[in-house]
Amino acid sequence: MLPFKSFVHDLQAGDFAPQLSALYPGEAASQTERLLRAVVLFRENFGANADIALFSAPGRSEIAGNHTDHNCGKVLAAAINLDAVAIAAKRTDKRIIIKSEGHDRTDTVITDLSPMPEEIGRSAALVRGVCAGFVERGYAIGGFEAASVSDVLSGSGLSSSAAYEVLLGTILNHFYNDGKIPPLTIAQIAQYAENRFFGKPCGLMDQTACAVGGFVAIDFADTAKPIIRSVGFDFAACGHALCITDSGGSHADLTDDYANVRGEMEAVAAVLEKKVLRESNRGALLAAVPALRERVGDRAILRALHFYAENDRVDALQKALDANDFVTFCALIKQSGRSSFMYNQNVYTGRPVGEQPVSLALALSETILGGCGAWRVHGGGFAGTVQAFVPLNLLERYRNGMESVFGIGSCRILRVRAQGGVKIL
Repeated sequence: MLPFKSFVHDLQAGDFAPQLSALYPGEAASQTERLLRAVVLFRENFGANADIALFSAPGRSEIAGNHTDHNCGKVLAAAINLDAVAIAAKRTDKRIIIKSEGHDRTDTVITDLSPMPEEIGRSAALVRGVCAGFVERGYAIGGFEAASVSDVLSGSGLSSSAAYEVLLGTILNHFYNDGKIPPLTIAQIAQYAENRFFGKPCGLMDQTACAVGGFVAIDFADTAKPIIRSVGFDFAACGHALCITDSGGSHADLTDDYANVRGEMEAVAAVLEKKVLRESNRGALLAAVPALRERVGDRAILRALHFYAENDRVDALQKALDANDFVTFCALIKQSGRSSFMYNQNVYTGRPVGEQPVSLALALSETILGGCGAWRVHGGGFAGTVQAFVPLNLLERYRNGMESVFGIGSCRILRVRAQGGVKIL
């Protein structure tokens, strides 16, 4: 912990450049400016006399395994260099007060850790849910106040909510549990908060990637003990850039669409006398198609077919990366994207049918890249972002082409971040 005034002085003097450079290679100066915005927020809301600490939690990019984690599937994902940071100080009471840049201040009393119906869909639900998850697992909680700044755009498909949840868990871990809680446990608590308190039936992939960091393959066959494998492939050495383009749509009102994907997959599993699709197989699904059409409808069958094919692709993608075969990797990513579009059907909502920004972004990506690299819907889908692996010789053309349609700054070039949720200083 550092006195707030000393922290500000040392930050402005550049004394934290080594720590910032380790977390943000080549970006220490710009990150210092961003942290100074958090300094202003903290001073305006909480004064300048507290002892503080600095925390960070990254967003994530889903590589493959689209909409499989909630049915105990397999995914490839990566923590990215866009993150949420917080200057935080302990409190002596049972209140957690958070001022996030661009949002109203939340003030949550954590003596009652029951889900509050009036908090569903609000950040206060995540605060209460994370605290409840800590207590249920026997961990300590306490009050704190924090000023947060995030460049993980809300509704962009980069998991701003998971970054926020992991940030909360990381603060509580270091303030009240000596930093001893494993990252996977933080992720499971974060998912619990989003499912039970916030009201979004997400899987565990987002939170795991944000909490663990790096480029990871995750097998959720046992959600209590998912198998996590670090993938050492170096994208920077393969002549391609990882780009995310925000098509302008928001995820804010899409909870029902996400819930329907999971619900329909689980409805198919129920007909197959299983709880989730992972407990059955593609052969059993195909044999049951006539009965399934009557009981759950065609779209549910298509989504189940996507699940099984996507699980196989994750295995194939790992093999391609292990063999340093980026050509096969790109071909598999395009297959994954087509499956999401055609079978999982999470590229547009049809409300209203004339607005299909993600579909347009995918079509433009294919046109600009001309078959090179790869492109696919990113994250939960229905709105938001597309992902592309762009050859470096086409990078300027790609970014200019996408930004001419979706706006300056809509196309971001990302890098994989090795660290998950961390206390920086």
